[in-house]
Amino acid sequence: MTATTTATTIPGYIAGTWTIDPVHSEVGFSVRHMMVSKVRGKFTTFSGQIVTGEDPASSAVTAEIDLASIDTGNEQRDAHIRSADFFEVESYPTMTYRSTGVRALGGEYILDGDLTLKGVTKSVPLSLELNGFGPDPYGGTRAGFTATTEINRRDFGVNFHAALETGGAVVADKVVLHLEIEAVLAA
Repeated sequence: MTATTTATTIPGYIAGTWTIDPVHSEVGFSVRHMMVSKVRGKFTTFSGQIVTGEDPASSAVTAEIDLASIDTGNEQRDAHIRSADFFEVESYPTMTYRSTGVRALGGEYILDGDLTLKGVTKSVPLSLELNGFGPDPYGGTRAGFTATTEINRRDFGVNFHAALETGGAVVADKVVLHLEIEAVLAA
């Protein structure tokens, strides 16, 4: 967001420190499989904090994802993804994201930040949608965000490759990350 952006341009905007509510959030992904379909999955254990600044451009996000919590709906596949062929969770148990800035791009927001996976850190911008801010029925305040991006798994040392007889790969390099985040304002 630019320096001229103020919180009043974002309906209901509240500055503060928020904790990601994992019960009402999802960290998911999809990747092309066998060149004909997409496998979708999610991580069931993650945590994070969002700090919305008085100036939205000064907002910050930190998040940590437990890679062993991968769930694609198939335990055999999940075990393979946890192995050295993919995540190598014995050596690299978490994936982290630390924002470096927030900016407006046209009518959208971009959350810039560093993603660390398998000991490799790369700049990864997230397309960010602000879904709203408001009270919950328990006396608290909640905020909702949607974020998406694409990464190349090979950029992070996830290099498993199995070729198909007809050409192409069993697992594509491009991975789409999709986050639906609900966060609770600290008291």
